[in-house]
Amino acid sequence: MSALADHNSAESLANRVGAVGTLNIMTAEEAAAARAEAEAAAASAASTEVAAGPVDGAGVYNTACAACHGAGIAGAPAVGDAAAWADRIAQGIDTLYTHAVDGFQGAAGIMPPKGGNMALSDEQVHAAVDHMVEASR
Repeated sequence: MSALADHNSAESLANRVGAVGTLNIMTAEEAAAARAEAEAAAASAASTEVAAGPVDGAGVYNTACAACHGAGIAGAPAVGDAAAWADRIAQGIDTLYTHAVDGFQGAAGIMPPKGGNMALSDEQVHAAVDHMVEASR
């Protein structure tokens, strides 16, 4: 009987059905201050990431681009295939950046915007393009 009594104690009941969160009701001014604080923290984190150093084009390539550009899937020019890259490189790096960031459909295949990974920044995509071009000259 003591186990049943412990199970029904106020403490046991509170542990089983206790609060899962809190609700904070703020004034408009408090909400604006909290929003400004969150935005400042996000901006600080973003500036810290940029200041941390250059983006690793090879790393971006390996995690986001190699699936298609490693094997030439869907018309993607395989990295290291100088012949497949020659005409593309001749168009200029800005055109390659635009096609990689915005996407492109040509006669040979399709390049989805940011390789289908919209979480990549333009800077990361540019670094990956630079890496692929250098490896394919």
